[in-house]
Amino acid sequence: MSEERSLNFIEEIIENDLNSGKYETLITRFPPEPNGYLHIGHAKAICLNFGLTQKYGGYTNLRFDDTNPVTEKTEYVDSQQHDIKWLGFQWKNELYTSDYFDTLYEYAVTLIKKDLAYVDHSTADEIAALKGTPTEPGSSSPYRNRSIEENLDLFSRMKSGGFEDGACILRAKIDMQSTNMLMRDPIIYRIKHAEHHRTGNKWCIYPMYDFAHGQSDSIENITHSICTLEYVAHRELYDWLIEKLEIFPSKQYEFARLNLSYTVMSKRKLLQLVNDGVVTGWDDPRMPTISGLRRRGYTPESIREFCERIGIAKRENIIELSLLEFCIREHLNKTANRVMAVLDPIKLIITNYPEGKDETLIGENNPEAEDKGGTREIPFSNELWIEREDFMEEPAKKWFRLAPGAMVRLKHAYIVKCEDFKKDEQGNITEIHCSYIPESKSGEDTSGINVKGTIHWVSSKHAKNAEIRIYDRLFTVESPDAEEGDFKDYLNPNSMEIIKQAYIEPYLENADKDSRYQFIRKGYYCVDKDSTPGNLIFNRTVGLKDAWAKTNK
Repeated sequence: MSEERSLNFIEEIIENDLNSGKYETLITRFPPEPNGYLHIGHAKAICLNFGLTQKYGGYTNLRFDDTNPVTEKTEYVDSQQHDIKWLGFQWKNELYTSDYFDTLYEYAVTLIKKDLAYVDHSTADEIAALKGTPTEPGSSSPYRNRSIEENLDLFSRMKSGGFEDGACILRAKIDMQSTNMLMRDPIIYRIKHAEHHRTGNKWCIYPMYDFAHGQSDSIENITHSICTLEYVAHRELYDWLIEKLEIFPSKQYEFARLNLSYTVMSKRKLLQLVNDGVVTGWDDPRMPTISGLRRRGYTPESIREFCERIGIAKRENIIELSLLEFCIREHLNKTANRVMAVLDPIKLIITNYPEGKDETLIGENNPEAEDKGGTREIPFSNELWIEREDFMEEPAKKWFRLAPGAMVRLKHAYIVKCEDFKKDEQGNITEIHCSYIPESKSGEDTSGINVKGTIHWVSSKHAKNAEIRIYDRLFTVESPDAEEGDFKDYLNPNSMEIIKQAYIEPYLENADKDSRYQFIRKGYYCVDKDSTPGNLIFNRTVGLKDAWAKTNK
């Protein structure tokens, strides 16, 4: 966005911290858990963390929060790195929480030695029963007053594999009366006999997020640890652990996460859509994942613009999907070449155009581009494909397309007049017969004839076949998470339409998979990753207008 905007509250904090000399260098981090693919909500956090250090200097670390070996995969690490780079950002250090497992273990030992942590053999149900409620204080575990020596021995045995999963845990000893439920002796280590994607079987105990996160920030000297609002209640524990361990005092700040209409943002639910076969994978173009958006034809510029427009706030709200669609339309309008594709074809025959004659016309690629995008050659002949919807046997009022006796301009070509049409036995129109005005050629028109309608076309002799995949919103309701029942009850049955037999200009035969196009009058499209020279496949990124708003009022 070109206009000046006011500082958000995080920028105000950073400017004050830097101007006061509190920090010499701004250091942020983006800490995804490698248990799924990144989505548009992560894009907001990526743009924020990396954008701040681009603006104020300093650097951003990429740190994978890999403390749960059961759900984490190298596949997810690789995809997340690719997505961040694709968005246009580069981290200074690639780090993993698992890099710090030895240090974190020693931190836990330090807490035990300070009598600030203890090993608890209570079951999960027993712990929950003693936890209390937000209005009632908790009760102490019967294991809370174990001696330091006993806790050190038990924790060492936990580390060496002396206990089965769930047999015991390590808890911080804080305050079972605290009004903050998270401060009531939170679990900081649990046993998991599972192979880790980086450390293998070296460890069978793993730190909980709340124990690993703040300490990892501190190890890296993170100055501003930026989280979403659900971690507000965790800040007290974040600060308590840093204070008791007497380590670098990283500070946590929270902002409102991105909630996008007509989708879900939970990685658990997105994984469910993948595993249940509702979508074809994490990069299905209907998914809100960055890889899904990329496959659908979204650009890094459009996503960064979207994140800039929604801004950084302290209060949760739902952002309209139409704003994201507006951002990609705005970018592609300036960058995508205009081409012609016919998705629901009907034959148009120009009866007075010489049969067997071919003509090469010139089309402007993008009149909205600064350099106009150059031009391309378009073959023309006496038989064309046009859209079925561009002909009406009995035209309605203000109908400016083809009808018996009506005239229209063929884009980049000539004015034609409908003389006749043919039907099959079922009454379906199969052919439209037209005459053309030779003096009406685009750019050289001397006919003096003005027509109100212009339609697109493809020469049937030169056309290439293509499969077109038209995508729409994945859900039929604005907030599927907020509705009763299973969120999958609100899936849109029409979220994908496949057109097997469409016709495109030969110009698109060698279309680059990183290129986007405007199919004139139809929307913006890109080449799908499954496309091959013998089987061209295009995905619709977005329509030319926000049709959803009109049909769902």
